[in-house]
Amino acid sequence: MHPGSVAVVVAEDIGVPSWDLYELSIPCTVFGKPQADLADPWYDLRLCRMGTGQQDGSPADSGLSLRTRYGLDDLVGADTVIVPSVPDSFVDEGGPLPSALITALRQAYDAGARMVSLCTGAFALAEAGLLDGRRATAHWMHTAQLAERYPKVQVDDSVLYVDDGDVLTSAGLTAGLDLCLHLVRRDLGAHVANQLARRMVVPAHRPGGQAQFIDLSVPTTDDGSLGPVLDWARAHLDQPLAVGDLAQRAAMSPRTFHRRLQAATGTTPLQWLLNQRLARAQNLLESTDLPIEKVGELSGLGTANNLRHHFLKQLGVSPSAYRRAFPRTRPESSRSLPEGRSQGGEGRRTIDRGTSDALVTPRATGPDE
Repeated sequence: MHPGSVAVVVAEDIGVPSWDLYELSIPCTVFGKPQADLADPWYDLRLCRMGTGQQDGSPADSGLSLRTRYGLDDLVGADTVIVPSVPDSFVDEGGPLPSALITALRQAYDAGARMVSLCTGAFALAEAGLLDGRRATAHWMHTAQLAERYPKVQVDDSVLYVDDGDVLTSAGLTAGLDLCLHLVRRDLGAHVANQLARRMVVPAHRPGGQAQFIDLSVPTTDDGSLGPVLDWARAHLDQPLAVGDLAQRAAMSPRTFHRRLQAATGTTPLQWLLNQRLARAQNLLESTDLPIEKVGELSGLGTANNLRHHFLKQLGVSPSAYRRAFPRTRPESSRSLPEGRSQGGEGRRTIDRGTSDALVTPRATGPDE
C-alpha cells in the first residue's frame, strides 16, 4: 500500500515567520522522514512555495526563507494537500490571499486530493469555498473570525480536529500533530500510527472531539497521579473493570477520579476505557488472524456483536472490513497479542458517559450508547 504524495503549502511570500515554523514542521516530521520498517514505501513529501523563489524574511518578522523546487502547480496531482497556516495579515486584517493559491487549492480538490488545514490554514480552504456546508475548526483564538467571515462554514471552536472525509481541519499547534497522526492511522493503520507516535514521544492518538483547552480554574492533578492506574487498566482490558475499582487503585473517590481523568484526558473514565478497548481491537485485527469473537474477548468489548456495534459507531466500518483494509505488517501467531497486554494505544472520539460505576464491558444498546 502506497500512502501517496503530500503537498504542503508554504503560505508566506516573504519567508516563513518563526511563529509559524511549528505548524510547518509537523507535516515535515510526520510525512517527510521515511519509516521503512513501518511502511515501505512511505509518503512522498513536497514543500510547495507561493513565491517565485528564495526570499529573505525581514528582521521585523524574524522570518526564514525556503528553497524548494516545488511550486503551487505541484499541488494539483498530489494525493493530500496541507495548508499549515496563512499570513497573519489575512487573518487579522482581511488582507487578500494570492489568487494563484486559491486557484491551485480548487484545482487540487477537483482532481481528487484530500484537503487538510492546520490552524489558520482553514482560512485558505474556506476562501477557496472548500468548507462551505462543512463542519470545520481552527485555533480557538481565530474561530470567531472564521465563522464571521465565512457564514457557510459550520465552525466548531471546541474540538481538536474535524475529519469530514476528503476535507480535514485542525486547531493550532499540537492539534495539528494529532490530525497528521490521524491521517497516518487512516492510511496505514493503528499499529503504524502508534509506533510513529512512540518515536516522536507523543500520545498515539487524541480523539478529535477532545476539547482544545481545559479551564485550569477547575482543580486538577498532575498526570503522574493517574499514570500507574491507567497503565494497569491498559494491561487488564480483557477483564471486567469498574470505575470504582480504578478509583480505589488510584486512592481516590470515584468522583475525584472522574474529575481528574477528565481534566487530564478530556474524556470520562467509561469513554476512556472504551477508547482503549477499541484501540486494542484495532491492533489485534491488524496484527493477528484471531477470530472476531476472540478479538472482542481480548479487547474487553465482549461478543462479536458488541465489537461490530462499537466499530460501526466509532469508526464507521465493521471489524472484518477494517482487517481487510490493513493487512498485517509483521508476522504474528494467531494466539499472540500485537503489542503486549500493556499497549492499549489511545482512543477515538469523545462522548460524555457520566460517572456511572457500572462494570465497563460495553453493551450494544443502552442509554450510555
